[in-house]
Amino acid sequence: MAKICYLADASNPHVKKWCDFFLKKGYEIEIISLNGGSIEGVRVHNFQTNVNEVRNKGLFSKFSYLKHRKEIKALINKIQPDFLHAQYASSYGFLGALMGYRPYVLSVWGTDIYDFPRNGLLQKMIIKYNFKKADYIFSNSVDMAREANLYTNKKVDITYFGVDTKRFTPMEDAKDKDYFTFGIIKSLEKKYGIKYLIEAYDNLYSKYEGVYNGKKLRLLIGGSGQEEPALRDQVAGLKSRESITFLGRVQAHVIVETYNSCDVCVFPSLREGFGVSAIESQACQVPVIITRVGGHPESVDEGKTGLIVESKSAEELLEAMEKLMTDDSMRLSMGENARKFVVATYRFEDNFEDISKLYDRVLADKTNK
Repeated sequence: MAKICYLADASNPHVKKWCDFFLKKGYEIEIISLNGGSIEGVRVHNFQTNVNEVRNKGLFSKFSYLKHRKEIKALINKIQPDFLHAQYASSYGFLGALMGYRPYVLSVWGTDIYDFPRNGLLQKMIIKYNFKKADYIFSNSVDMAREANLYTNKKVDITYFGVDTKRFTPMEDAKDKDYFTFGIIKSLEKKYGIKYLIEAYDNLYSKYEGVYNGKKLRLLIGGSGQEEPALRDQVAGLKSRESITFLGRVQAHVIVETYNSCDVCVFPSLREGFGVSAIESQACQVPVIITRVGGHPESVDEGKTGLIVESKSAEELLEAMEKLMTDDSMRLSMGENARKFVVATYRFEDNFEDISKLYDRVLADKTNK
């Protein structure tokens, strides 16, 4: 079977998802990772560059990984994969572009195309260069593909990540009947707009004095990140503070139960390539409220599986949260529709079978050259 070499973060759960699927397909996989990690059945070559440490440093500090380029190029030539695939258009994409290895596949993920090329002329030139060197470009949302086409006229294929609907599934009796629960599971970063959710929730809590229809209101915030101290400070001064719980990083084995414990999940992102979290919660038959940014709306059948509001608006979030809290029929119907929508549109196996066909095309094109 064919051999893939990924330039990717081996500690990322989405990268693991790609590897698990294509290992089962019989592919031999090796990963060159700048951030460590390990995946069963995959040989990981670790070029640890403390990615998280340099994230907020100066531009040239972020390019420190380039010191490994000669070593990485020699490694790729030794591996001799049937194709090289970079997962992320900026860092890994730049490395891949410099390798000169063909065929070269490049995937865009989100901030690498929405933010990176807008941070300066150099970054814009790098993205254009990376796309120029790529033989195939993949995107995990239609909106992200449109964004990529600002920097290249090449075709961009859509490769949704999907969700494991056998794992993310409704759980009976997961909800605490004493509470009406709003929830979010996201990295605690500014771009996810969680401060607006907290503001909206506090206003809702105050309006109903913490109780609706005999149930106490509560908000669960799952995740960790740089914004956590600021969010905790925001909550500390609120009337609703005792009803807001920070869950910390939600471990993989309890994430499904956590989604199922919520009556409504809210994702008030300021930027979003595609709403994976929204898909996961809907698969658990939980309706969602999301923002009209980037590829986020592609993750919801608006008005049927969830509501869409404008970003940075605590007022619109409050209105949508109140609507789903007070209208049982709408909320339950949306939950049922949400599960059906995800199974029909974003089932992991179906989405990755589509990606497998793209890989077949890459291999066929290579053979015919």
